[in-house]
Amino acid sequence: MDDTKKLEDEITAAIVGASDEAVLEAVRVDALGKKGRVSLLMRGLGKMVPEERQVAGPALNALKTRLNDLIAARKEALVELALNARLATEKVDISLPARPRPMGAIHPVSQVMDEVAVIFGDMGFAVAEGPDIEDDFHNFTALNFPPDHPARDQHDTFFLNEKNDGSQMVLRTHTSPVQIRTMVAAVERAKKAGTDLEPIRIIAPGRTYRCDSDQTHTPMFHQIEGLVIDKETHMGHLKGCLTDFMATFFETKVSTRFRPHHFPFTEPSAEMDIGYARKDGQILIGQGDDWMEILGCGMVHPNVLISVGIDPDIYQGFAFGMGIDRLAMLKYGIPDLRDFFAADARWLKHYGFSPLHQPNLATGLSS
Repeated sequence: MDDTKKLEDEITAAIVGASDEAVLEAVRVDALGKKGRVSLLMRGLGKMVPEERQVAGPALNALKTRLNDLIAARKEALVELALNARLATEKVDISLPARPRPMGAIHPVSQVMDEVAVIFGDMGFAVAEGPDIEDDFHNFTALNFPPDHPARDQHDTFFLNEKNDGSQMVLRTHTSPVQIRTMVAAVERAKKAGTDLEPIRIIAPGRTYRCDSDQTHTPMFHQIEGLVIDKETHMGHLKGCLTDFMATFFETKVSTRFRPHHFPFTEPSAEMDIGYARKDGQILIGQGDDWMEILGCGMVHPNVLISVGIDPDIYQGFAFGMGIDRLAMLKYGIPDLRDFFAADARWLKHYGFSPLHQPNLATGLSS
């Protein structure tokens, strides 16, 4: 038993003095492993007489238990020490300023689309969308384009393969097909419910396509259409709506005028001009005595209403369309339309907008 006490003191000292988990594991194997010093003593129990075994057996088992407890406690202490040491070397000084990270910018087209949607949304318009690939009916026929209309010419329109039913497919040349789809859906809802046609008030922003490319035209560009259909809307409502929109969008007082024009899908039709002036190579909206055409508009043609199943003797309304890219060029002084689609990060950094600012009428459309 004296040898056992001496052995326990030696192993205990080794356990307490272990500097890390690897050293502690080596002490455990040396003492309690298959060929460890305590294990060898346990094997010697079989050679003892019963009287000796009754004394030595419990003593060795108790020794083994005490050593295991000491090893577990020391291991827990070493783990905590290692963690504290690691935390001390890997700590972060949270008082330091954050590392600068580059921030992207909102493209002027997206910015203007949001601004226009905010303005018309405040007037009660909803946003509607439609496919970029349209059939001839929605893009031309339902909008009162005659078969020989110049807009159908291949120099203006991207024609695609015909569908199995023989219908001609095109890349839409304007977002007006969304108006047709909206009116058709409204008529179907009214028929299904057995009620009168609900008033329609929508804007339809999106991409459009035409065979044209120069400083002010690109094969793909952006438009926004507006449509109002009810029983009482008249030309005065159209003029008031668009005049208010221009003043709100350009964030200044804007003079406007309406000139008679012709569009197949409106009657009467008009082009809207806004006043501007040129100064030091810049266009100043709302100043001077010069006029610039900004959009086309008019009362929806009765033939368009008939094509979608709406009685023109009961319902009427107005429509308008304008170029999103052109609005962006005029408001933010962008000289060349082609740069909108050049994917130049330097250009976007200069003309882009902060993603942290959302256009609204309370604090301003643009930052």
